[in-house]
Amino acid sequence: MNAEIVNPFLVSLVNVLSTMAKTEAKPGKPTLKQGEKAQGDVTGVIGLSSAKTKGSLAITFKESAILQIASQMLGEEFGKIDDSISDVVGEITNMVMGGAKKLLSEKGYKFDMAIPSVIVGKDHTITHKTKGPVVLVSFETVAGNLFVEVCFE
Repeated sequence: MNAEIVNPFLVSLVNVLSTMAKTEAKPGKPTLKQGEKAQGDVTGVIGLSSAKTKGSLAITFKESAILQIASQMLGEEFGKIDDSISDVVGEITNMVMGGAKKLLSEKGYKFDMAIPSVIVGKDHTITHKTKGPVVLVSFETVAGNLFVEVCFE
């Protein structure tokens, strides 16, 4: 997969977490994901398409990470994953996709976005609607890890 397409998602995630949640996220090395099992406890998934290609983004959070991030964003403490946390995951996914879409448009890529979906639960699976390879990048925060998956045909 082309780094020119993947990197805007990673840059956008770091920007969103920094500005909206005052949280620093340090990326690890990209790998190709094997299988569909999620690396965390709650995932936001969103698709995008253009005349030439289509793809999807998934952001998966460990419970400790999303509880801290949501607390930073909303100014209240959370003790478990609930509807408020699911809403935060959906909003983060939407903001990351929007930022990446803007960065990609500056490189000549024009995409339409879908509405994000949120999946909650230990050992859930993520099914990308495209047939391309899934690039997986882990991010480390002070509260725990989160994972970005980018898949394009």
